Amino acid sequence: MKNYKKLLTLFTCNILICANLFAALPENISELVEDSAPAVVNITSKKEVSQRQSFGYGGIPDEMLERFGIPRQFREMPQERREATSYGSGFILKDNYILTNYHVVEDATEVIVSLSDRREFVAEIVGVDPLSDLALLTVEGKNLPEVTAGDSDKLKVGDWVVAIGSPFSFDFSVTAGIVSAKGRSIQNNNIGNYVPFLQTDVAINPGNSGGPLFDLDGKVVGINSQIYSRSGGYQGLAFAIPINVAIDVAEQIIEKGEVSRGYLGVRMSEVDSDLAEALGMKKPYGALINDVEEGESADNAGLLPGDVIIEFDNKEIKFSSDLPHVVGQIQPESKAKGKIIRDGKEIELKFTLGELPVNQDSFIPAKSQGSSDPIGIKVAEIDRDNPSMANLPDGVVVSRVNPGSPASGKVMRGDLITMIQYKGSKYQVFDVESYEESIENFSSGDKIALHLNRNGSRIIRSITIN
Repeated sequence: MKNYKKLLTLFTCNILICANLFAALPENISELVEDSAPAVVNITSKKEVSQRQSFGYGGIPDEMLERFGIPRQFREMPQERREATSYGSGFILKDNYILTNYHVVEDATEVIVSLSDRREFVAEIVGVDPLSDLALLTVEGKNLPEVTAGDSDKLKVGDWVVAIGSPFSFDFSVTAGIVSAKGRSIQNNNIGNYVPFLQTDVAINPGNSGGPLFDLDGKVVGINSQIYSRSGGYQGLAFAIPINVAIDVAEQIIEKGEVSRGYLGVRMSEVDSDLAEALGMKKPYGALINDVEEGESADNAGLLPGDVIIEFDNKEIKFSSDLPHVVGQIQPESKAKGKIIRDGKEIELKFTLGELPVNQDSFIPAKSQGSSDPIGIKVAEIDRDNPSMANLPDGVVVSRVNPGSPASGKVMRGDLITMIQYKGSKYQVFDVESYEESIENFSSGDKIALHLNRNGSRIIRSITIN
């Protein structure tokens, strides 16, 4: 009898738990999907890639052929061009403009947009912004459905959200979850510096990139962009670009053809508990200023190394990563107030923001950008007119590192490549042309050493040619 009562109690508790769980689940997802899905699009991006092939010699490895002195030109065929296809998602914002991720259409020679009603259009790339991983497309069509934009600033942790996209090319798939965190800084090719990502537990996989994230009112609050995964598939952590950031980028592209961001001209770090005590702070928070660039906004405002910024433009700065998020969304020449802690006292400074220096190669139509496929990076010439680059040694600047490429995790955006070393040979890199000529000397599987200059320090990284 006692066992029966225990079982009955457990059964009753399970019913109550399940009832509470289902009561918490939103009931209008099917209606939301029915109303919103027509404005979600599937994107097919076509691009040309280079492929170097070997004559083979009966499958004898290159190392063995090299040992017997067979010249490289007799072991390899010239590079061949082939067409590659990638897939992603997007949504129609307004006036036939479509928002998606930059990495979905990067290097594209043709972009095809498909709607749920089976209509297809060839899209034109209006502009891209690599720093926020956003691209704006347009199509010529009539009576196209549009999404309604929400306000990502009003989202709260725990709010339900719904994603619609094309994971692994399964078109117009729907997943749901909650907002896990806000203001995440994801350091991936420098994107995280300027995007306060929304973290969700919505199931996102390759192909979802660029697709919309809806709140339960059916309004777009984010653009699904990245996942954190050791396997390449969904593992419970997904990140979306807030729609407020995306709309600001889109409007700038439409109005002036480029994206401008505010700039302070500082180098900063986190405040830990020991530093907080040393600086006379009650708790560790804010952005600790390590260095101030002469003549820039922070210098003109009187900011000093050792100051801690705790508020900027009426927004709290809890972590150092919060500061670029806030400053980057303010237009150059705008005025803003900042609260800082100096010598244990809180004071206020007035800033007139400068403009974030961006190399010209970082904002050009995706279909016209060059690519260095063997190691998965893009390089650009040094802009000697840019004060921050004027005194750099000869070389090329890394403008992008492709996720999952041989260079990923070893080379960073902004690194300067000065030389490439392979066994007994050294190839000096003076410009993009000399870099590309050097890369052509290597075959798949060769392990090369890249000589890099990173923030004034010389480092060497080993890369395997793919």
